[in-house]
Amino acid sequence: MNFIDWLVLFGTIGLIVAYGSWKTRGSKSMETYLRGDGKLKWWMIGISIMATQASAITFLSTPGQAIEDGMRFLQFYLGLPIAMIIISVTFVPIYYKLNVLTAYEYLESRFDLKTRWLTALLFLILRGLSAGITIFAPSLVLSTVLNWRIEYATLLIGVMVIIYSVTGGSKAVSLTQRMQLSVVMGGMLLAGIIAYSMLPETISFTDSMAVAGELGKFNMINLLPADVDRMLPEGVATVNELTFFQKVDLVLKDRFNIWSGLLASVFLFLSYFGTDQSQVGRYLGGNNLTESRLGLMFNGLLKIPMQFIILFIGVLVFVFYLFNQPPVFHNQVLLNRALETDSREKLLNLEAEYNTVYRQKQAAVNSLVHFIQTEKRDSIKIYKQKVLLLQEKEKVVRDAVKTAIKQAIPSAKTQDRDYIFLNFVLNNLPHGIVGLLLAVMFLAAMSSMAGELSALSSTTSVDIYRRLLVKNASPQHYLNASRGFTLLWAMLAMVFAMLAGFSENLIQFVNIIGSLFYGTILGVFITAFYLKRVQGTAVFWAAVLAEFVVLYCYFFTDLAFLLYNIIGCIAVLFAALMLQYVVGKQAKA
Repeated sequence: MNFIDWLVLFGTIGLIVAYGSWKTRGSKSMETYLRGDGKLKWWMIGISIMATQASAITFLSTPGQAIEDGMRFLQFYLGLPIAMIIISVTFVPIYYKLNVLTAYEYLESRFDLKTRWLTALLFLILRGLSAGITIFAPSLVLSTVLNWRIEYATLLIGVMVIIYSVTGGSKAVSLTQRMQLSVVMGGMLLAGIIAYSMLPETISFTDSMAVAGELGKFNMINLLPADVDRMLPEGVATVNELTFFQKVDLVLKDRFNIWSGLLASVFLFLSYFGTDQSQVGRYLGGNNLTESRLGLMFNGLLKIPMQFIILFIGVLVFVFYLFNQPPVFHNQVLLNRALETDSREKLLNLEAEYNTVYRQKQAAVNSLVHFIQTEKRDSIKIYKQKVLLLQEKEKVVRDAVKTAIKQAIPSAKTQDRDYIFLNFVLNNLPHGIVGLLLAVMFLAAMSSMAGELSALSSTTSVDIYRRLLVKNASPQHYLNASRGFTLLWAMLAMVFAMLAGFSENLIQFVNIIGSLFYGTILGVFITAFYLKRVQGTAVFWAAVLAEFVVLYCYFFTDLAFLLYNIIGCIAVLFAALMLQYVVGKQAKA
């Protein structure tokens, strides 16, 4: 980092914040503050939806996901277009017909106040936690690589978001998100181009893609777990020997495969885009029903290519590191701290061992490329296996380094996947571009956090404050209350970020948090839409029961987290029908 990088970083952030605050100042009522002026075009809605979903976690963590695990994470999004169609046909017309500010207003008219309150509360817990994670993720990583205190990074992101979201409300969020996403995607594409340009001159684009393919990085469709050979039960030598039920069991425990993408993720996206106020609030600001539907479909069609590009950039960085040695541990600041302890000699010995294994792997990679270029399949198979074997040896050494760091610093978080891409940026890209990519991380965090704060403020103001606490105040009072709740949730998110600490890969952790609640919320809405005979008391207790079932699955089973969405939704539907039957029989008696 030099002066140019700092200038680009703060200049980019400052200009967008100032522009958003100036253009959207002066909201006149709570309705315009929470929903905007209702003039958003379909493409604006689509971009705003994408920007709210694509937080800094996406751009920090997803390339690292591709580097270590290939592109199979893309399967997570295969159910998105299906979900967008269902929401456009079913959910959106009802919201427009009732002219609601939040999705949860509808539940009171369909069921009762307690069901509306419970669902809104579940959303506030879910989105409140997510807002903290949204700001914690980039704050943790950026504070580490920039050698800042995490409080400083958190305050920078939080204060910038507060400036325009408190003053301009939902309209400011939508306006700034368009600019933020443009900078974010432009910066990421530039990073990918530079990564490819830094490969050896003898390596063509075709060669680089062939090497990545041979080493399993284009594993975009998996019928069974990608590492199924390691998951085989004792006494089973090959996949073909597995019974049907054994294969099903392996699929259910695997996080990313074609089945979870086309089935389980549909439930997650139905709940996220159909019932989560952070997304509902984006498309309810559309000019009309058609614009909102087109915006959702635009998101459904564009999100998969966007995730493909981000994962593909990760693959390019993976190929770059085949020819340019990466560090043994990507969180360099943490590694340097560990080197100042009694574990120094052990870590240096492991690093020397890693260097030796890497040189052996690099020689094998060069041979693999040569035989790919000369199209000698038998030799390709031999050297592919050599490279994969040496990658496993690298992993063993890296795991030993993590263990040594953990022993030296017991409180350390040694999962370094989220540092891989940013470490590449800081150590390999030219000045100015480094500042731009850091701005990308901050802007993505600000964009997603602003959308979440807008949703939290909407739900708190409309579903809790105006409905339960202060029912007949003036429009100015509710406007001021909405701004106050935006500020309050921002402060809570920053405090949570400063205190939090997670060991999961960040992009997965966010989706796990969502899956704990989304299935239950979706079940309530599907009951409202399609099970007309079910009433409020039955669905209320069904939702409570379903949430306990989901939490049990999380704490006491090995099921893949995407399945929680199906389990929660089905549990609500089944329990609601059963409870309504019991209530009906009691009423007749």
